[in-house]
Amino acid sequence: MANEAILIQQLQDRLPEVTMADGASGTDIEKGTILQLTDANTGSASSADGQFFAGILASENVGADGQTRYAVWTKGIFDLKLTDATVAAGEPVKIAGANLVALADDDTIENSREVVGVALQDGAANEVIEVMVGER
Repeated sequence: MANEAILIQQLQDRLPEVTMADGASGTDIEKGTILQLTDANTGSASSADGQFFAGILASENVGADGQTRYAVWTKGIFDLKLTDATVAAGEPVKIAGANLVALADDDTIENSREVVGVALQDGAANEVIEVMVGER
């Protein structure tokens, strides 16, 4: 997968865990993947606009290794890639595709589980920007 989140500064001492499928061999999920919440404390790789944020995978999920619990970052400063939209510093961002974020609209802000964090800098289409994850 491309565009994984890059940790700049960790802002939590203990990382929560989510359950993830033990996928088939060859279905590895890279460290830094933005995860969507799919069920009770269960995550999978983000893929589309409007998904609920579960965290950012803190270690690689290797398919068919028997492991189903993985630590996720839910607070920190990360480099994240924007979609084709622009964002200003201070604006909230949401999941907008596979490891992509975009400006959170009013409906997203109302349904705050879609919000990934707050942009710490201005960004144009397809740029990588710093985002404070976990802030709304």
